[in-house]
Amino acid sequence: MPEMIRAADALARRLYAAGCRMAFGMPGGEVLTVIDALEAAGIRFVLAKHENAAGFMAEGVHHRDHAPAILVGTIGPGTLNAVNTVANALQDQVPLIVLSGCMDPDEKERYTHQVVNQQAVFRPITKASFSLNAGAAHTVADKAVSIATEGRMGPVHIDIPISVAETQVPETPTICRVSASVTVPSGADLATARGWLETARRPVMIVGIDALNQHAENAVITCAEDHNIPVITTYKAKGILPEDHALSLGGAGLSPLADSHLLPFVQTADLILCVGYDPIEMRPGWRDVWDPTRQNVIDITALPNHHHMHQATLNFVADCAATLHALSDGLDVQETWPEGEIYKLKRALRSSFPTDEDWGPAAIIDTCRKILPRDTIASVDSGAHRILLSQMWESYAPRDLMQSSALCTMGCAVPLAIGAKLAASDRPVVSFSGDAGFLMVAGELATAAELGLAPIFVVFVDSSLALIEKKQRERQLANIGVDFAQHNFAAMGVAFGGAGVTVRSREALETALQDALLADRFTVIAAIIDPGAYDGRL
Repeated sequence: MPEMIRAADALARRLYAAGCRMAFGMPGGEVLTVIDALEAAGIRFVLAKHENAAGFMAEGVHHRDHAPAILVGTIGPGTLNAVNTVANALQDQVPLIVLSGCMDPDEKERYTHQVVNQQAVFRPITKASFSLNAGAAHTVADKAVSIATEGRMGPVHIDIPISVAETQVPETPTICRVSASVTVPSGADLATARGWLETARRPVMIVGIDALNQHAENAVITCAEDHNIPVITTYKAKGILPEDHALSLGGAGLSPLADSHLLPFVQTADLILCVGYDPIEMRPGWRDVWDPTRQNVIDITALPNHHHMHQATLNFVADCAATLHALSDGLDVQETWPEGEIYKLKRALRSSFPTDEDWGPAAIIDTCRKILPRDTIASVDSGAHRILLSQMWESYAPRDLMQSSALCTMGCAVPLAIGAKLAASDRPVVSFSGDAGFLMVAGELATAAELGLAPIFVVFVDSSLALIEKKQRERQLANIGVDFAQHNFAAMGVAFGGAGVTVRSREALETALQDALLADRFTVIAAIIDPGAYDGRL
C-alpha cells in the first residue's frame, strides 16, 4: 500500500524535487498546513514583513539557485498584497510559484469574510492559475513547475482550499519529466543567416533575458570573440559578457544619454544579432530603431515576436546557445569595425558617465564599485539612481545585478538583496535604493536582522522622487507630490538591529563600506546628495 500523506505534502515534496529549498511569506490560518508541509519536505519557510517584499526575496534566491521561487500568502489581503511582485515576475520572467490559502468551495458560498476570487485576480498576471484538489495534487504540482520554468519563465498561482490541504492522498513516485529538446534552426534560413554573419563588417549583438534564462553566456562570449562582435545587453542581462571585456558596450534600456551613442551605432550596423532580446526592458527610443529592409536583423527568441516593437529579417524561435553555435561554427573570421568604432563608442560612453565628481550619485556608484569586491552581488531599486547605476556599475557575471527592469517597480532592491544574501552567504551583497523606495520596505530590515544577515543597504538621500521631479520640471509643471522630509536612515538601521552610517563624502563612504564588509550584521549607509543631482546625468 502506498504511503498516505496530506495533499499539501504532495505539493511540497514535488516542489522540493524541483530544487526549491526556501519559501517566503506571511502565515495565516488558511496556510498553516501548507507551511507545515513545506518545512516537513525540507523547504525552509522565511517570515517576511510584507508579501510583496517576500516575493522579491524569493526572486533573490532564484537568481542564485535557479530553482522556482516560492511565495506563500494567506486568504484575501495577504495574497492580494503580492499582486505587484507577481506581475513583476511575469514581466521579468521569474518562475515564482504563488501558494495562496482560500476557503473551501462549499464554505465560500455562504461565508464572505475576506473571500475574493483570487484566481480571477491572478490569471491575467500569471502563466497559469490552479485550484488544488486532492485527487490531482501531484499533477497540479508537476504542472506548476513545468509551466513556470519552461519556455519563457513566469509565475504560476495555486489556490489551496483549507480542507484540501489536509486531505489524505496516496503518495506517488515523482515522474521524471523529460524537458523538450533544444530547438536549433536548419535549412535555407540558417544558411542565409550564416552567410550574413560571414560577410558582416559591422555586426552588433543585442542580448536579453532569454539568453540569461537559457544560460547562454558561454555561447555569447564565444560567438562575440570569434567574430569580433560588440555586445549590448538589456539591464537584466548585464554581465552575461563581463563588462570589462573589450567587446562589451554595457547595458541599455532607460538612459537617453547612453542611447544618444548606442542607437546611432546600432543604426550603422549591417548585421544585428538579437539573442534572447525582449524589448520589454527598453524605453520608447528603441522602438523601430533598425530597418529590417535595409539591415540584416536576426532575432533568436523563446517565443514568436508578437510585441511588434521591432521586427527582424529572420526570426528563429529556438535555443539561444545552440543557435549561436549553428550560426557561427566553422565560419571564416573576418575583420569587423575596421575604423576602431567599438573603441570610440566605449570611450564616448565613458565620457558621458564621468566618475571624477567630488560627490554626488556618480561618485557614490564609482566609490562602491571600487571598494566592493569583484564578486559582489548587487540589487538596485527603480528611480533616477537605477538608470545611472545600470550604466556605470560594471557587472562581471550574469545575475550579479538584480533589478525590476520590465515592470520597474519600486521597493525591490532591499528584499532582493536579503534573498540573495540568504542563498549566497559567502558573497558580499549590496542594495542601492532611493530614499522613497527604501521607505516602502524599511520594515524588512527586521527580517535581515532576524535572519542574521549582513548585506549592505546604500540609500541615495535627496528627499525627492528624483526622476519624477526631474520630469515635472522638464515639462514646466508645478512641483506637486514629489518632495518629502529628510529622514534619519542610519538611525533606522540601528533601530532594527543593524549598523547605520550617514555619509557626505567619498572618504566617509569608503570607510563605511570597508567597515560594512567586515560586519556581522547589516549596515545602512545613508548617502546625502543635493536635490537635482541627476540633472544632465541620465
